[in-house]
Amino acid sequence: MLKTEARIERVLLIGVIIGSKTEAEVEENLAELELLVKTAGGKVIDSMTQKRAVAHKGLYVGKGKADEIKAMIDMLDIDVVVFDDELTAAQTKNLQSIFEETKLIDRSQVILDIFAKHARTKEAKTQVELALLQYQLPRLTRQWTHLERQRGGIGTRGGMGETQIEIDRRLIRDKIAKNKEELKKIAEQRNTRRKNRDDIFKIALVGYTNAGKSSLMNLFSDADVLVEDKLFATLDTTIRNIQVQGYELLISDTVGFIRKLPHGLVASFRSTLQEVLDADLILKVIDVSSLNYSAHIDTVNEVLLEIDAKDRAEVVIFNKIDLVEDASVLKNILKQNPHAIPISVTQQVNILELENKIMEAVKEKYIEGTLTLKYDQQKLLANLHEATEVLNIEYTDDGILVKIKSRRTTFDHFKAQTLK
Repeated sequence: MLKTEARIERVLLIGVIIGSKTEAEVEENLAELELLVKTAGGKVIDSMTQKRAVAHKGLYVGKGKADEIKAMIDMLDIDVVVFDDELTAAQTKNLQSIFEETKLIDRSQVILDIFAKHARTKEAKTQVELALLQYQLPRLTRQWTHLERQRGGIGTRGGMGETQIEIDRRLIRDKIAKNKEELKKIAEQRNTRRKNRDDIFKIALVGYTNAGKSSLMNLFSDADVLVEDKLFATLDTTIRNIQVQGYELLISDTVGFIRKLPHGLVASFRSTLQEVLDADLILKVIDVSSLNYSAHIDTVNEVLLEIDAKDRAEVVIFNKIDLVEDASVLKNILKQNPHAIPISVTQQVNILELENKIMEAVKEKYIEGTLTLKYDQQKLLANLHEATEVLNIEYTDDGILVKIKSRRTTFDHFKAQTLK
């Protein structure tokens, strides 16, 4: 007997225009939510919106709208209803009683599901599981009984959906503590590796998901990072040594950002995002071909603020200029953002200009200079080889002349050592 393919879940999206939000803003969010659902493996059939002064405390939408959603579920044969905003446990429970067998999740659950799907390394899997547990802990009520009949699907990946009703708060808290301890150990190992590359200039690529960070990483480093035209194609930070105009640099590609990224997810990925905090230069990669590029910049800035990565040297990169069909539109965008570097990674446009901009930041931190060592300072010479780039060594009557390239602070440290 032929094996039948699993049914692709049919999804209905719900957006609420609350307070100062505009209809256009909510429509943009729903368009992005549709991409998220597609990445998670579902198919959006339709969407609905409601304008309210404030969210309904018990249902988020009004009672009439909830009944209207139920009618739409029955008419369109909907499997999953996804709210664009995060729902409380009470709202989920009350809505679920109206929607009956139809699965109800929110945007945060879709994002968490995608992260669970794409986690590859032990660290990423631990981070995602921690975020899932922290999200689910306050929602442990009788509302979860409907999940006993579910078998996977969007919002239940990783096994947590089917077994949630069987896990009590104590077990979840124990698991959260265990995951935090595991991530602490991984962070300590990461810190040890960082200490071995303190003198190397560090660059961190950040940006909205699917902005082209991984493509830029590959262009600079031949890192062979996975590049896919989908949201959150990669989760794990990739770090590579690269050579730019004679300087050895370290470049890292971090997880992409997105609007309404669950707070717990940002917190659990903090050890990975530490690469951003340690960077000498942050490259903000923005997909300028997106109609929402300005909102993407705001999102990137908000996440950086949340992880305390403000006041860092940065370069804003407008990628995918080759996909902007109207040249006058691109010209106007660049006029409004005069400090941004317009590039195309795929067409390799303006890459040299970007390299020159990076080198301006590098040269502010690095100098070339010559130190004079005594002949009995062989250990210091070995330390110079380990901590700096030794350009030339000359043995003279006055001592060992060592020309090095290093950070200014490193150079000053070793200069003081030669005087002892």
